[in-house]
Amino acid sequence: MFGSNASVIHKNSPSAVTQARSNGMKLIYVMAFMFGMLSMALTVTQANAAGARIKDIVDIEGVRENQLIGYGLVVGLNGTGDSLNNSPFTRQSLQAMLERLGVNTHGETIRTANIAAVMVTANLPASASQGSRIDVSVAALGDSDSLQGGTLLVTPLLGADGEVYAISQGPVLINGFKASGDGATIISGVPTTGRISSGALVEREIDFDLGAQTSLRLALRNPDFTTSRRLALSINDFIGAPVATPENSATVRLTLPLNFNGNIVDLITDIEQLVVQTDQPAKIVIDENSGIIVMGSNVRVSTVAVAQSNLTVTISESPEISQPAPLSQGVTAEVPRTDLGVQITNSNLALVRESVTLAELVEGLNALGIGPRDLISILQAIKATGALQAEIEVL
Repeated sequence: MFGSNASVIHKNSPSAVTQARSNGMKLIYVMAFMFGMLSMALTVTQANAAGARIKDIVDIEGVRENQLIGYGLVVGLNGTGDSLNNSPFTRQSLQAMLERLGVNTHGETIRTANIAAVMVTANLPASASQGSRIDVSVAALGDSDSLQGGTLLVTPLLGADGEVYAISQGPVLINGFKASGDGATIISGVPTTGRISSGALVEREIDFDLGAQTSLRLALRNPDFTTSRRLALSINDFIGAPVATPENSATVRLTLPLNFNGNIVDLITDIEQLVVQTDQPAKIVIDENSGIIVMGSNVRVSTVAVAQSNLTVTISESPEISQPAPLSQGVTAEVPRTDLGVQITNSNLALVRESVTLAELVEGLNALGIGPRDLISILQAIKATGALQAEIEVL
């Protein structure tokens, strides 16, 4: 009886086991399909949302370099220094230095070409501690021909507040050279500027305790409201608390949360690796002197028709000599003769269609077959018609 009933069930409807297997296979197929679509969506999203790390797009308040400057003397030059008659500041500096060393030169005529007055500059990092070394740059101030082989004497480096923050001294290394003779001169690079690697010793530290701060500002290097908001949202999502607040297009306020296990330096370390999708305005930068054009990825143009013509004017001079007739007592004279030629090259109207991407815009403009300088004028004319949705900045 049991076998008969089982036979009837097998013939007329699927069994519970077979139905479960079928449903399981369908579920696997659906999950595989959804996983594949999700992977494709993530790939497309990641490709379209390429961003930058926070540490690469912001400057942190208090973490900055400070510029230093000093005036000094470079000695040991092989006859390529300042001429003391033309550089009175060099002569006065030399006399003052010798007096400090116990040498009296007042009333004496000093003639030397082995010394040059220079300006010394350096950048003091925010984290530079007393006793550390920094690089310095040296540039001639007078009429010195070259600083090759020279040595910078002790030079104090001052900050904007007039305080001495570093002391510089050492041999100057230059990238150029100058060689001259009676009939020719060869100059490579700029021999009147040089650099001293680790040439300054830090004597005073910047008084700023970053770890003791509970709030500071992040300054965007390229201000933008969209980027500022995305930056704050990314930080808040990572921390899980509203610790970042966008103040304007260039500044985001970062506050240390009460339950955070660490100081503000630890918080910066945790968030600086976060990737933020940056945004930028539609802008075209033009350098008319060199003919350089740089377009942003968001530049768009409406459909316009453009025609461009070239005007060429040719002027050639071919003067003639007029000889007087015999026995006329005339004189030989030069008769000017000028040939003028004007050529106008016209082009048909070219259609630049509405662009969706920067590549299509460049392709449409290149189809006109014109040079960069003519393209600058065309872009400015398109902007004047209101068909160019971008800002034009002329350097």
